[in-house]
Amino acid sequence: MPKEKQSKLGITTKKNENFAEWYVQVVRKAELADYASMKGFIVLMHYGYSIWEKIKNLLDSRFKESGHKNAYFPSLIPESFLSKEAEHFSGFTPEVFWVTHAGNSKLSERLATRPTSETIVYDSYAKWIKSWRDLPLLLNFWNSVLRAEITGTKPFIRTSEFLWQEGHTVHANRKEADEEVFMILRIYQNLIENILAIPVLIGKKSDSEKFVGALYTTTLEAMMPDGKVLQMGTSHNLGQNFAKPFEIKYVGKDEKEHFAWQTSWGVSWRLIGAAVMVHGDDKGLVLPPKIAPIGIVIIPIFYSKSEKELVEQKITNISEKLSDYGFNIYVDDREQYTPGWKFNEWEMKGVPIRLEVGPRDIKENKITVVRRDTFERNKIDEGKLIEELERIFNEIQRNLFNKAKNYLENHVTRVNDYVEFKDVLEKKGGFLKAYWCSKQDCEDKIKMETGSTIRLIPLENEKASGKCVYCGENTSTIAFFARAY
Repeated sequence: MPKEKQSKLGITTKKNENFAEWYVQVVRKAELADYASMKGFIVLMHYGYSIWEKIKNLLDSRFKESGHKNAYFPSLIPESFLSKEAEHFSGFTPEVFWVTHAGNSKLSERLATRPTSETIVYDSYAKWIKSWRDLPLLLNFWNSVLRAEITGTKPFIRTSEFLWQEGHTVHANRKEADEEVFMILRIYQNLIENILAIPVLIGKKSDSEKFVGALYTTTLEAMMPDGKVLQMGTSHNLGQNFAKPFEIKYVGKDEKEHFAWQTSWGVSWRLIGAAVMVHGDDKGLVLPPKIAPIGIVIIPIFYSKSEKELVEQKITNISEKLSDYGFNIYVDDREQYTPGWKFNEWEMKGVPIRLEVGPRDIKENKITVVRRDTFERNKIDEGKLIEELERIFNEIQRNLFNKAKNYLENHVTRVNDYVEFKDVLEKKGGFLKAYWCSKQDCEDKIKMETGSTIRLIPLENEKASGKCVYCGENTSTIAFFARAY
């Protein structure tokens, strides 16, 4: 293939020069997703879907281990259901797609395409729950939701339709609901940090930033390479704010009727977008081994028919051993592409390890191993291959996390006054750790004047006090501000 065409196939923008363009190129050229014909929508391609399946399967097993079961509800919600919880409904009104006709007939009531499932789920919960014996009710749903994101869209991060999971549980009292909220938060943290290799800060949202209708919202926030923050997942205690309008009640052991306590929680495919942004480089994707659809790609290298037969036989033997051990491998034996072209393609797709097998390697009884994260190249004795691959996979996973953690730690800045706040925000970005008086007026003014919001309030506040970064009032509350996606 001509060099000019090969260069156009690769990433043509550097990550640190035009981050937004770099991101879109990686998503599209690595064949994670493509733009759909409708504005605001994307097509999730097979490679991207394979990553989502890994995330889904890992989470699904953890949910089931903790007693949750999967269910499914309709994607259309009657307007009257949304109206039952007025605060919740008003928060989603600008984003709702409406269905008004069935064929040529106008519907007697508008139907909303699911922006989130609380209202339709809780109508059924009110029918199903009668006694304390019916609790806790622990259900999770894997589905898509639609929210009218027509402008400022970004694949995986902000689109009009996205895949996610949403859990909706019902409990007898606040203690049980609180325990559920924080158990799910720990499950999410384990997924994001130990599987996606992305460090997060966790805490509670301010009242103005919490989920509409929730008693409180807990959140996991990650730092992106452009200095902006991405909300990775949330877990909410809904209190009795939905139970009362939807009449979700149960008769307790005391033979009295009580309103139930509820939680909801979710993560979406924006986790894929976060992995692209945090770990990717100028050559494309860099995938943590634990979510990579292909863990090892094997490239044959030969220059004659006799060499081809020798190399193919060796690759057959190696691939059988690796597959039997449990490695997810792919042998790229396409003859229409050169080895160099294949190297570039699989580097762009972020495959963690590349094996190169040629006549010289076979003669030396060695295999050439190349790491995607560092491009380190080594020759490994064939007899030690499995042991070494295991070690390298663990090193890659650890290296990606540590690199991202160092970046996060270097982008948390303690600021003491508003002048410093604005200066750091413009020049460095990242999290700004500051005292806040807990008044929404100061929070709103900071947001209006700087574009930054309170991303989280630490679960355990520091035992100290200071002055609000905006108004100067004495306070003991610490908040983390940032500009966010």
